[in-house]
This record gives sequence, C-alpha cells and structure tokens, in this order.
Amino acid sequence: MNMQRLVIRAGHTDRQYWRDLWRYRELFYFLAWRDILVRYKQTVIGLAWALLRPFITMVVFTVVFGTFADLPSEGVPYPILVFSALLPWQFFANALTDCSNSLINDSNLISKIYFPRLIVPTSAVVVSFVDFLISGMILLGLMAWYDFVPGWQILALPLFTLIAFALSLGAGLWFSALNVEYRDFRYVVPFIVQFGLYISPVGFSSSVVPKQWQLLYSLNPMVGVIDGFRWSILGGNYQIYWPGFGLSLLLVSFILGSGILHFRRVERKFADVI
Repeated sequence: MNMQRLVIRAGHTDRQYWRDLWRYRELFYFLAWRDILVRYKQTVIGLAWALLRPFITMVVFTVVFGTFADLPSEGVPYPILVFSALLPWQFFANALTDCSNSLINDSNLISKIYFPRLIVPTSAVVVSFVDFLISGMILLGLMAWYDFVPGWQILALPLFTLIAFALSLGAGLWFSALNVEYRDFRYVVPFIVQFGLYISPVGFSSSVVPKQWQLLYSLNPMVGVIDGFRWSILGGNYQIYWPGFGLSLLLVSFILGSGILHFRRVERKFADVI
C-alpha cells in the first residue's frame, strides 16, 4: 500500500517568497481595506477624526512655539510651517504604532495558514498612508486661507513621501517582529513615538539647532524626512541642510534594509510563538 506524506514547510526560498507576495496580493488588499473600515466605523465622528487630531496638534504647537516662544517661521505662516512637518510625523507615528501590533492582532490568521507575513505590517502602513492623504486636506485648506502658493519644489513631494513610507515600513518591520518575541515592546513603542515628537523638528524649524549640532541632530532620520517635506512645500522660504539630509537618507535605507532582513530571518517562527 502506497503511503503519501504531506510535508508542511516553514518557508520558501527568497525567489519563491517574493513571487508569493504577488500571488497573495488580494489578501493584502483585503487586510488593508478591512483595517480602514474598522478604523473609521468604530469612531463616532468617522473620517473627521483623521482631520481633527492633527488640526488640534497644529493649533497647540502654533500657540506654544509660534506665539509664546516666538520661534522663527522661515517667512511663512507658522501653522503652515508646523503642519508641513506634522504630516510626515503623524504618518510615521501611526504606521509604527499600527505595524508593531499588526502581527499580534492577526495572530489567528498567521497561526492557521501560510502566506508571506510581510503582507501584514505592510498593509498597516498603507492604512496609515490613507490617514496621511486625508490629513493633507488640512494643509490645502491652510494654503488657501493664507493665500500661500508653493514653488516648483512641490514636485519633489512624492519623493519625500516615498522616503517617509520607507522609514515607516522599515521601523515597523523591526518592531512588529520584536513584539512577537518580546511582548514588552508594545509598551516601548508609545514611548518612542512620544519622545520622538519632542526631539523631531515638528513644532519648530531645524534652523534653531546650532550649526555645529545639525549633523548630529540628523541622526534622527525623521529630521531629514521633515526637512524634505518643508523644503518641497515651503519652497525657497526653507533652506534644507543637505549633509544632514544625506545622513538621514542613509539611515532610512539602513533601517528599511535591515528591517526586511530581520523580519525574513525570524518570520518562520511567528506561527510557533505568537
């Protein structure tokens, strides 16, 4: 009597894995769409929450840094200066928070069937990107209110958005993988987000940092991302520190590359420890 044996493999070769990402694209669409629906259906004010939260933060920063501290606004209205930085920062913060919990939230799915686990945190970043696009409506409203017209540098905005996406995904992959193995990281991420808001140039311009410290300050990769957004939105009114931006870009590349490598290395153990 012939006996057939079913072998369940823990993973695929890299080439097969990247093909599987395309084969399971419908699962990616489903997870992203599900999270978008859940996020807005379970809030009282729905889509308005994605507008209200950054707007209130912008008002607070404008009053504290622009009115009380009287920090320079680079020749543009202070609310536009703040919101041009708040857009990428909230995208990163939301993506990092959602990514870090994404594997835990979908543990039932991960423990039952095979699919490239990279789909789960990536779909979480896409959901945060939807919030980013919705929040961009506030920036358009501020430009119309203050009669502010951006220069040709606005054409570079998609490039800096891509950089912000890469940083969010890279950091999200690191923390989503670490959170599976060490559940304490669910408490670490909110601290990082809160602390990062204070050390990033969201409520103020990077120009207030002394020249001799700007390169060191750029070790925070969000500095380069925020400066890139401000340069593209504010145009000639904002001078970007290019050596610092180059350093931030290198760090973003490292975080994304190492995040993918680490995620792939520990991915096979997710179903066992989740």
